[in-house]
Amino acid sequence: MQIQDHKPEDWLGRSAIEDLGPDIHGVQVWGPKTNEKFQTTLLDWYDQHGRTLPWRESISAYAVWVSEIMLQQTQVDTVIPYYQNFMQKFPDIQSLAQAGEADLLKAWEGLGYYSRVRNMQVAAQTIMDDYDGEFPSDLKEIQSLKGIGPYTAGAIASIAFNVATPAIDGNAMRVFARLFTVSADIAQAKNRKIFQALGEYLVDPKRPGDFNQAIMDLGSSYQRAKDPNPEASPLRDFNLSTLTGTTLDYPVKSKKAKAKHYYYDALVLEDKAGRVLICQRPETGLLAKMWTVPLLERKEAAKEDMPLGPLFADQVAEDDQAIYDNLLAESQAHYHVSPIFYKRQLAEVKHVFSHQVWHIRVYQGQLKEDPDQVIDRLTKQGASNWSWLKLSDMTQHAFPTVQMKIWQAYEKNRV
Repeated sequence: MQIQDHKPEDWLGRSAIEDLGPDIHGVQVWGPKTNEKFQTTLLDWYDQHGRTLPWRESISAYAVWVSEIMLQQTQVDTVIPYYQNFMQKFPDIQSLAQAGEADLLKAWEGLGYYSRVRNMQVAAQTIMDDYDGEFPSDLKEIQSLKGIGPYTAGAIASIAFNVATPAIDGNAMRVFARLFTVSADIAQAKNRKIFQALGEYLVDPKRPGDFNQAIMDLGSSYQRAKDPNPEASPLRDFNLSTLTGTTLDYPVKSKKAKAKHYYYDALVLEDKAGRVLICQRPETGLLAKMWTVPLLERKEAAKEDMPLGPLFADQVAEDDQAIYDNLLAESQAHYHVSPIFYKRQLAEVKHVFSHQVWHIRVYQGQLKEDPDQVIDRLTKQGASNWSWLKLSDMTQHAFPTVQMKIWQAYEKNRV
């Protein structure tokens, strides 16, 4: 199967391509003379125009590691303040290894994917125990650490330890696919080896870390996924997709399976003092060990979803009353509590995960029972940890983004 639409030999002598190289997994590349010129051109551009980022100011394996984990599925501008705050709280491997979970999760709040920071702590503890607190420099040892995959290992090894290895993520695959008009589907794991091998051929052995960071910067500027500007790129004469006017054809990426939709009722249940009942989710699964208000799952979007209004019981239509009857029944069945719900849906919240979409109706209710007895009864059920939360103490807890949206809806619309 052909996986390269255009070949360097077609542009030999008519571009920056001066010689031909080997076939790498079905992709013909340019030769060593052109490769050296490519490396020089790329690094000269990077030296003059590379992004100024806090984790590039003082290179360390720890700084690279923290930044790369944060940057997964998160924009650079969003990450910067989180990175600075995290490094202030946990400036080194030892402080990360010894951190309390609540402090750790609070520092990560807003980034999502909390398993990543938990994995980082496990890895930090491994480094303290097995490597005397020194980050390992061997590529295989780096990748053996909890939560560190091939890309992150390549970034750490090349940037912090000058190991001549590429750092292949979606950004790099897009750049390489356009350089050589590679039509292999980057969404298929089996094709990663193609781009890994291309990276190993292209990487500058003298400055591998700068090379990888230059590829990152190229992918975020001239070769970004949307609205690229390849004609202005300093590497346009090396780039087969630019030379053939086919930039937007690459990379080839099959569509993800459609995200599943889930429907919940969020119960913001207050005691007489205005505290809100929260529960800790199970140790495994989505949002593992995170705190939320009780969530009741609905099987599908209810046709009778209540509009935002009315407040008083005598204004509630018969169909709407059925919603509250069901909420009460579900609260009793799942949580053994009997809240009095205000006759109004406060808001609807939508939150998108990578593979799920949650649709949440937010309801406010009061529990007239003794707060301590409520906690005791819930705790005896053994399913979750429970607590009463003062809203003024909210900053002392780490909540997932979806719960922060629920809090915002509650604070804006509460009775």
